[in-house]
Order: sequence, then structure tokens, then C-alpha cells
Amino acid sequence: MMSLMDQSGTDLAAPTRISGEGQKVLRAGFIPLVDASVLIAAAEFGFARREGLTLDLVKDVSWANVRDRLAFRQFDIAHMLSPMPVASMLGLGSNPSPTIAPFSLGRGGNAITVSTRLFERMREAGALTENAGAMENAEALARVLKGVKARGEALPVFGVTYPFSSHNYEFRYWLAAGGIDPDRDVKFVVVPPPMTSDALAAGAIDGFCVGAPWNMVASERGVGRIVAVKQDIWPSAPEKVIAMRPEWAQSHPETVSRLLVALDAAARWCDAAENHDALAEALADPRFIAAPVSIIRHVLAGEFSLDAKGHRRTIPDYFTFHRDFANYPKPSHALWIYSQMIRWGQVEFSEAGMRSAAGAYRPDLYRAALGAGPAEADFATEGGGDADRFMDGHIFDPGAIPSYIETFAVRSIFPSHSDRHEI
Repeated sequence: MMSLMDQSGTDLAAPTRISGEGQKVLRAGFIPLVDASVLIAAAEFGFARREGLTLDLVKDVSWANVRDRLAFRQFDIAHMLSPMPVASMLGLGSNPSPTIAPFSLGRGGNAITVSTRLFERMREAGALTENAGAMENAEALARVLKGVKARGEALPVFGVTYPFSSHNYEFRYWLAAGGIDPDRDVKFVVVPPPMTSDALAAGAIDGFCVGAPWNMVASERGVGRIVAVKQDIWPSAPEKVIAMRPEWAQSHPETVSRLLVALDAAARWCDAAENHDALAEALADPRFIAAPVSIIRHVLAGEFSLDAKGHRRTIPDYFTFHRDFANYPKPSHALWIYSQMIRWGQVEFSEAGMRSAAGAYRPDLYRAALGAGPAEADFATEGGGDADRFMDGHIFDPGAIPSYIETFAVRSIFPSHSDRHEI
């Protein structure tokens, strides 16, 4: 087995689960998703203990709960959707308590799944092959929706996990790239991640965008077809972050640094394929995800069952927990999130808003704990390389947000129209 070493020479290949008696306890909220792996591994495999910390992990049922419990000081830190700190610093949502993110939990993990019923209609309308890509699938759905509206049928209902979520923006980006107006051609509702597969099976929704393993659960059950993954839409997009209240971070600087060191070591361990069996076993525990270990293991390897008919797809680096500074809280990523909030009518552009959005991500805290970040600037252009290309070819310049938004044919207008379908 390859030995992974941290900067102090500690072997990271096979750490032991250790209880945390006598250590500084941090209460951490999380949602049962594979993208909580780094947080769970830090608690379960000794990485937090090595830094004098005990992570008391609390599984929650919704992102709104996680947000509120962090705001009301029931949690010290939280596993959180990457747009949630941005929304909080902009004063958006029902309880916009200031929140910052000094560490990203990695890239990848999301997918878009539609019901088998809807996919059959897409197949007929778009003459789809089994190897059809994300754009072809979106364009086929556009043809279906044109017929739906012409016949006066009910619009499809799609589930996302939270209004200020990567799922909402990625689902909208995919739809719009195919020529679909997310506010007029479909309807969105909020569905907690573990309920998405059941909601699809019951016909309550016609599709969803959510993190692993719930897309694979739906496809394995034969109720859904995976039609796009995060890497198809924008591979560089941050997924989940570690969030905390800014005043807590300011009053506990040493604890924050020790936490980030522990998370960095855990992320490096999670990236190593030889550790995925142990990680999958831990994640499958009822305390955490409570999903079949075989599905979690396949998800970690990027091995997808697209449906129950045996159609498969392998996605290299479906999860990146540490490589290529996947944990760095890059302000340009926060500003791309801000641009999507503007694009879909959640907020109006302003220079003050731009500063607040960028300030939600805290690379200064990351660098203080872990040293230098990536070579590129914190406010670099996004989407210009093959590895981080947007599915529709757009390039995001964080210094030119209004003109970037104007390049999209499909977008909303702020303030929202009364006839829009709101989450």
C-alpha cells in the first residue's frame, strides 16, 4: 500500500478511529452526502484527534436546518452548500446570519436525474443514443417541453435541495444551455437529498439535481436516468464547504487553523483510491449516509449505472477531495455563484454586493493554516481551459459580471416577475 505522508511526516494511509475524550470539541452539522467525506473522515479516522480536536458530527435533515443551527450557535461549524455563505453575506434567505467559508470540501458529486418516463419521451423526441451527452439530453428535453406547452399539459416538476445551492444553479445552467427557460418551462421545488429517489418513484417530481449517492440510488432502483453530471456543466465548480460564523473564527484563530490542518490531511487521504473501501464502509454507517456500501464505493470510483438497464458511464475524478487545490476557497468561485444569483433574479448587481459575495470565501484563513494557495490569482478568469470549461463555452470574468450575464440568451430579470415559478 502506498504511504501518504503529511508535512510533518505522519503516515496518512491507514489512520485509526480514535475517540476524542479530553480534546477540544467542535459540534459540526452535516447532511448525509458523499461530499461530507472529508469531514466524516477527519472525525472517524483520527485526523482531527491529531490536531487536538474532537468533531461531534450531527446529521441533519435539511440545509435550512443546518443554516439555522449554525446561526443560533447550536453548531460551531457546518458542512454547507457552496452558495450558502455567499447568500448569507448578501442578506438573502429567511435567516441570513453572516457565514464564511475558509475551506472547500472538494469538487464534484452532483448529477441531474430525470424519471424513466420523462427520459423515454426525451429519447423519442431527440432520437437520443445511449451515449448522448449532457447538451444533447438538454436539447431533447427542450423538444419534449415544446410539445408539453403546445398541448397544455402540466409542466414537469424538478427537485433541488435549496434555493441557494449549486444544484439549483447547475440544473438551471443545464436547462438554459439547451434552450429551456427554468422559470417558465418547468417548475422547481425543494426536496431534501435523501428523499429525492422516493419522490421520483412516487411521481411527485419528474427529475432532480442532488449530490451522491442519491442519483445512483434512483438509477439502481430503476426509477431514474442520469442525464448530466457536474463535470459536464462546469468541472471546477466548488460543491460543499466548511462554514462558520465570522465572529467565531475571529475569536478562535488557533482552533480554525488546527481544524483546517486536520481537514487538509483528511482530504488528502480521501483522494487515495486505496482508502476508498474503508471510506465507503464508514460513510455507509447509519450514523452518516445509511446507503448501500456498494453504491458508495462505485460513486467514489466514478462508476455510474445510468439506469437499471445496464447502461454505464465512468467519470474520472468524479470526486476530487484534495488534488489541484480543490480545498482552496477561491473568491472568483464565490463571484461566479453571485453571477448566477443575479442571472436568475435572486439579487440585483451592485459593487457592494460584489464585495460581500467575494468576502464569503476566506483564502486568508486557508493560507494562514496551510501556506500558499494555487498559483493563479484569487480573481482569475474561469472556464478558459479544457479542464474547467463550461458546457456552453462561456468564459467568466469576475471583474465584468454585468456584461457576462448579458451574454446569456436565457436569464431572469430582477425583481422577479409575479408569474415566475419560485422555489
